[in-house]
Amino acid sequence: MGISTADIKKLRERTSAGMLDCKEALTETDGDLEAAVDYLREKGMSSADKSDRVAAEGLVSVEKEDDTAVIVEINSETDFVAKNDEFKEVVNDVTDHILMEQPDSVDAALEQALKGDGEKVDQYLKEAITQIGEKITLRRFEILDKNAEQTLATYLHMGGQIGVAVLLEDADEELAKNVAMHIAAANPDYLDRDSVSEEEVEKEKKILRKQAEKEDKPEHIIDKIVNGRLDKFYQNNCLLEQEYIRDTDLTIKELIAEQDAEIVKFVRYEVGEGIEVEEEDFAEEVMNEVNK
Repeated sequence: MGISTADIKKLRERTSAGMLDCKEALTETDGDLEAAVDYLREKGMSSADKSDRVAAEGLVSVEKEDDTAVIVEINSETDFVAKNDEFKEVVNDVTDHILMEQPDSVDAALEQALKGDGEKVDQYLKEAITQIGEKITLRRFEILDKNAEQTLATYLHMGGQIGVAVLLEDADEELAKNVAMHIAAANPDYLDRDSVSEEEVEKEKKILRKQAEKEDKPEHIIDKIVNGRLDKFYQNNCLLEQEYIRDTDLTIKELIAEQDAEIVKFVRYEVGEGIEVEEEDFAEEVMNEVNK
């Protein structure tokens, strides 16, 4: 029977085996996808190594226990898998592990025994890749610890597409939660002006100056224009200067001042941010394999 390109693609996505190996497996099994999967596994051609694939979907997870909170991003290749219960179980298991064992880096986490007992996290993820059929990666995490005078709040938005953890001094739970929700919505890059590096400020000034020059603004007022627009940059990107989303008459600085509180640290993750995804032409990929 003829083997279609669509069949080969499905099998490749399930197993990560090579194009020609997938065609062979489907030919030998008369196009039976499940039998072809078994054929490749028996031949040692099915692999959990999908290092050439981009995982830019997935979930952010946040968890808090006692004085510690953790925020984690784990990626998959498609949003379909990200909604899968098996993938969600993987995310929960790895998040629990990081909260429990508190590794100091992703590499350290991958080398640890899952939850202190059993296989390494790296092996656990590889087995999940084989079961689920997509590349799965632990991309990043951060752990926040509080003392007796501090409050930790976490917030998940859009079913785990955005996660926030924030640490405040002298704040109650309600204020901390409101700040976390604001951070999720407003996406600040910095806490305050002092958090913006000199390099970043100079880069922004150059951009603003070029904009003003293109607008044919008089040279003697360009500096004033740049400084004014730089203030706007701070207001848009620095948490303390942003307008509070639930009351735009207040800035976040003014909001927390009502309790004499202070924001010590915040972390905001959005699934896939900063990951470049290339569009794949599967037909072209098939032809490249055939022509080898």
